[in-house]
Amino acid sequence: MKRCAAIFVPKYYHHLQVVSTFTCLSFDLSHSSRKFSSLGSASARHFPDYSPKKPTIKDSELVYKICTAIKQRRFESIERVLKPFESRFKPDHFIWVLMDIKNEYKLVLNLFDWLCLRRDPSLEARCIIIQISVAANDPKLAHGLIHDFWSKPNVDASIPFSLFMEKLIYTYKDWGSNPHVFDIFFEVLVEVGILDGAKHLFYKMLNYGVVISVDSCNFYLSKLSGNIDGCKTTPHIFTKFSKVGVYWNTSSHNIMIHSLCRMGKVKEAHNLLIQMEFRGCMPDAISYSTTINGYCQIGEYHVVLKLIEEMKTKGLKPNMFTFNSVIFLLCKVGKVLDAEKVLREMIYQKIAPDKVVYTTLIDGFCKAGNVSAAYRLLEEMHSKNIFPDRVTYTALISGFCRTGNISKSHNLFVEMRSRKFEPDEVTYTVLIDGYCKDGQIKEAFSLHNEMVQIGLTPNVITYTALVDGLCKQGEIDTANDLLTEMCSKGLELNICTYNSLVNGLCKFGNIVQAVKLVEEMEVAGIYPDTFTYTTLMDAYCKAGDMVKAYELLRQMLNKGLQPTVVTFNVLMNGFCMLGMLEDGKRLLKWMLEKGIMPNATTYNSLMKQYCIRNDMNATTEIYKGMLGEGLSPNANTYDILIRGHCKARNMKEAYFLHKEMIEKGYDLTVKAYNALIKGFIKRKKHLEAKNMFEEMRKKGLVADGELYNYFMDINYHEGNLDLTLELCDEAIEKNIVDKANN
Repeated sequence: MKRCAAIFVPKYYHHLQVVSTFTCLSFDLSHSSRKFSSLGSASARHFPDYSPKKPTIKDSELVYKICTAIKQRRFESIERVLKPFESRFKPDHFIWVLMDIKNEYKLVLNLFDWLCLRRDPSLEARCIIIQISVAANDPKLAHGLIHDFWSKPNVDASIPFSLFMEKLIYTYKDWGSNPHVFDIFFEVLVEVGILDGAKHLFYKMLNYGVVISVDSCNFYLSKLSGNIDGCKTTPHIFTKFSKVGVYWNTSSHNIMIHSLCRMGKVKEAHNLLIQMEFRGCMPDAISYSTTINGYCQIGEYHVVLKLIEEMKTKGLKPNMFTFNSVIFLLCKVGKVLDAEKVLREMIYQKIAPDKVVYTTLIDGFCKAGNVSAAYRLLEEMHSKNIFPDRVTYTALISGFCRTGNISKSHNLFVEMRSRKFEPDEVTYTVLIDGYCKDGQIKEAFSLHNEMVQIGLTPNVITYTALVDGLCKQGEIDTANDLLTEMCSKGLELNICTYNSLVNGLCKFGNIVQAVKLVEEMEVAGIYPDTFTYTTLMDAYCKAGDMVKAYELLRQMLNKGLQPTVVTFNVLMNGFCMLGMLEDGKRLLKWMLEKGIMPNATTYNSLMKQYCIRNDMNATTEIYKGMLGEGLSPNANTYDILIRGHCKARNMKEAYFLHKEMIEKGYDLTVKAYNALIKGFIKRKKHLEAKNMFEEMRKKGLVADGELYNYFMDINYHEGNLDLTLELCDEAIEKNIVDKANN
């Protein structure tokens, strides 16, 4: 017995030394590409020697028998092999047996599985298996063993983090000597959210001359940047880790650029992008795309264009993320036509756009009032088997509601349901708001009741839409009752709700009551915003009281509220309605000098009044000024210009504008069609008038009675009796003849 024990122990230690040397060499070869660095033998602490509890002679004998049985019967079931020893097998025996079979990985795993079925392995045993598995190039098992341990809900209370770390360090030298084990431990701590523990491990390993790999550190940075608070610490970690030996790579810099952009520090992110090359890291498409997205979020389009050009000069192709960001920005600033050009560039470069890109564009066109272009993109999605979702349909429904085409919105709502996309609170609220704006209050409340029945909860925005609809109908008392109902349901009235009431009162000329309501708002702790003041200013402008309108503007500025372009448009409209066109032009000049960018509506007010005065030279001058500022005309711009040129009998210009309008995806209004047709008739261009009339009818638009009478007479005299009768029936059906005669 003594001989056996004497032979067993020296044999183990000799074997351990050989295996340890082999695993170190194996690591140096297989991990040569890993960014592993040492802090120098002079300053680095040595890993401790492993010194387990010594077995007794009796234990040594049992361990020898177990090891012999396992090796000799390696192809048999481990349960059968160990059955005779099971009752005498103690936790310490497991480690002693491992000392002899450690270089036979399959036997190690079989033994460990056998142990786990009977009892939880000790922390030391677990760390030994982790070390062996990493040395055997099985990091997946090591990761699983560490992750399972630290994902247990009671682990923090039972075993401190420091003890696990010390056991891993204690077992390192003689059971694996592969520093990758600490990367795995570090990554698991990051995965399970023990970020302070990961940071502590990083600095602990520096004492032993081991620097956690750059890939593991990237994972840590990425996890930190997952929330705003973490983003704030990433620059500090980035700097600190680099000073102690982490050689950050391109991925590291990309994570940092993302963090800085997320914090709104886009210029700092851009500086880091520039510094990458000086630090030995070449920026890639992700580096540029992330920076471009940052600038897109803050609306700096000119920098975006420069960065895209810079990408191309470096041979980097914009990716899906780059194009998505640019499209988002262009839609945000209203440049939807340019955004669609970017979409076409994507397709040309064989980068398939997804439903997010299409939905962004659809929403952009809808907000710009160009719903026909938005609907065309929906059809394009279907043709490419890109399926729209609830967000896509909601954007379109909102777009058609904005243009007053509530029937089309309802049809899309039905189509959306038929495609198994159940509407949510947002979809219902958009449609309710559409019905309210169209004056169909009954239908709006019907939808409200429907959404309640299917378990959706109307929110403040839903009720605000209903209040707004009631106010526009002059039902102020009913709106107040609805506000009481809101309060009873625990919903707090917000500024938008009050603004709806103020708007309703102003619309029906109750300016005094509206001002009183604003005073009550302030007493309730809800302070008027720019919209509130703009609404009151609009009411005073329409009442012809420009003095009080200006007084409200001064009040706004004194309270630190920034007027928007809408505020100035209200003033512009006031000047124009009162015929004060020179004041309107001075206001426009002042806006441009102060860097307040006017929009199409600003120019439309002036152009409309000059058209009414039949001064098309002044109208054209303003239109050219608008284009010179880089603004695109909207549907209303074209409507004003076409009708103005028709009135002045400038049919060539009117028809050119009509063609341009159609090319841009805008639809002519009934009034524009009537003006064009009558203009062609006056210039004796009967064929053009007839074609325009038929185009109008095909679109389901109804011309006025004068035109019906004209084309009935023309067709009758030309002998087209069938068409004459058809037009006659159509006019009677639509009550056009009576209106014309009246």
